[in-house]
Amino acid sequence: MRVGLLLPLFHDDATMARDAAARAADRGCEGVFAYDHLWPMGSPHRPALAPFPVLADIAVRHPQLAVGPLVARIGLTSAAHLRGQFAALRDTGSEVICALGTGDSLSADENRGYGLPLESAENRRQQLEELVSDLARDGEVWVGGGGEKTNAIARRHGATLNLWNVSVDELATRVSGGPVSWAGVAPEDIEAHLAALAAAGATWAVYAPQTDLDALGRALSRRG
Repeated sequence: MRVGLLLPLFHDDATMARDAAARAADRGCEGVFAYDHLWPMGSPHRPALAPFPVLADIAVRHPQLAVGPLVARIGLTSAAHLRGQFAALRDTGSEVICALGTGDSLSADENRGYGLPLESAENRRQQLEELVSDLARDGEVWVGGGGEKTNAIARRHGATLNLWNVSVDELATRVSGGPVSWAGVAPEDIEAHLAALAAAGATWAVYAPQTDLDALGRALSRRG
């Protein structure tokens, strides 16, 4: 199982994201990821950096790290633009994880706030399936887990199902259907959590930006 970190993007510039990526690489993480939000959830007055430019900057600085959004949201831009952003990120030469999601009711206010159309869930799933099919030809694709119809898209195309902050037991129930990655908030005992996720069959564990990187580094150094 590989381990990654979500970068802190809810700031006016990328200084903290760059620092977090450097520390994550130094402590043994294998990838860094970035939210795709127009503002922090529930805080429209706060800033949010766009994920792809930050990830490209990190990829050039730390080519050993895998990079990817978590997750790039269908409906914030066109499918063609998303394809182009992933292609540009791959041009850095780094490993790119093309993680996609359809968005949900919690993120709908971002579309409304910027005057972006909010298409039906069925239309978003159709766009998701087309993108997953296209992007899977060139590398690893993740799908943000949600309803069973969305999960089924991941399974049809052999994509990894990414589950947010679920229990280890719940993740274990999904592994028989195909690859599963975990993302969420780090518990107090990171070492035990990593061991449990690995035993359950997770392909990646991606921890939220507020994670204690020193504690994560100690846990990674003792993995073997």
